Amino acid sequence: MGYSGFKVIKEGLFGQKGWKPVWRNPDPKPEYDVIIIGGGGHGLSTAYYLAKEHGITNVAVLEKGYLGGGNVGRNTTIVRANYMLPGNSEFYSHSLKLWEGMEQDLNYNTMMSQRGVMMLCHSDGQRDYFARRGNSMVNQGDDAELLTPEQVRAEAPMIDFDNVRFPIYGGLMHRRGGTARHDAVAWGYARGADQRGVDLIQNCEVTGIDVEGGVVRGVQTNRGAIRAKKVAIVVAGRSSQVAQMAGMRLPIESHVLQAFVSEGLKPIMPGVISFGMGHFYISQSDKGGLVFGGDLDFYASYAARGNLPMKEHVMDAAMTLMPSIGKARVLRSWGGIMDMSPDGSPIIDKTQTEGLFLNCGWCYGGFKAVPGSGFSYAHLIAKGEHHAPAARYRLDRFRTGAGLMDEEGTGSQHNLH
Repeated sequence: MGYSGFKVIKEGLFGQKGWKPVWRNPDPKPEYDVIIIGGGGHGLSTAYYLAKEHGITNVAVLEKGYLGGGNVGRNTTIVRANYMLPGNSEFYSHSLKLWEGMEQDLNYNTMMSQRGVMMLCHSDGQRDYFARRGNSMVNQGDDAELLTPEQVRAEAPMIDFDNVRFPIYGGLMHRRGGTARHDAVAWGYARGADQRGVDLIQNCEVTGIDVEGGVVRGVQTNRGAIRAKKVAIVVAGRSSQVAQMAGMRLPIESHVLQAFVSEGLKPIMPGVISFGMGHFYISQSDKGGLVFGGDLDFYASYAARGNLPMKEHVMDAAMTLMPSIGKARVLRSWGGIMDMSPDGSPIIDKTQTEGLFLNCGWCYGGFKAVPGSGFSYAHLIAKGEHHAPAARYRLDRFRTGAGLMDEEGTGSQHNLH
């Protein structure tokens, strides 16, 4: 399928009837080399890099609904690499580099916009911490600028600089960060994987994982049994449920995270602004809507919808940071199911069952990790060895306590991350 301005205009004039499907809709084969459970951003990118980087094309991606219908289409689209701790810093740095070359690699417009990510600080101690974090980012090879209050005002004059409770002491700017179109990312990876021979099988729910003598043999689905030499779980908030099919109990809790979008407005937001004291973040979409979110709903749930108290909390934080937002109408809200790990960092690892692999625990970092996660997971599946940027994302750190990566310093409790 080729895309051009002429094609868009032509289809608009003639009823959009000339578009062709951009990937196949095959029936499952009896056996594959690799089965990937989960057709979200991480699953699709894993399939793409398995085919592109390792030449493994006898792969099936099994999705119980439609491709991209989970968290990859339910997030606030933020892309960044402003992490500090070893392990996270290398991984997200690698992921950002993949973001920067994604459109050329996929030959698909994912609307990657490096408009900058700015974190605000509200005390001397927080500013000192941002200086340390910025130095770590620079040492990793990424960009960081410590801004004065005057520089923050120049970047974002719409925020409240007269708030006595949360005075603006400055900010940490990460200019290579920004946003991307979440749906387009899923579509781009799906098309790229399909073009390389991967079977993308929708409406195919996995109901069981076949294990014999400690070795994975395949999966059971609502469309029949499918054999495989390797099975890779990457299902975000459903990780605990799917892993249980193989007799595993994961250190994961599933929580709801809500997001919101306003009516379309003229451009007012320069990039992404993170208001840590209110756990609030906001950007503006290309259509003009203000896209924003806040904290978890703080109760375990598999329901992809939120509750009213957290909506009120997010609106309160929005008004605290930027009182003028009160004049805008909220068009809609939605919820995603976050797979929260005890230390706030993800897991990419082999399991004790031979041939069974695990990718989960992304907390708030799932979307920005899509290319890096897929690249590292594909490397692990293909070679049986950890990819260097993701080498610390081991499952056994929660058993031994060694190597925990508590980026926020809030302790080993799922809902605090």
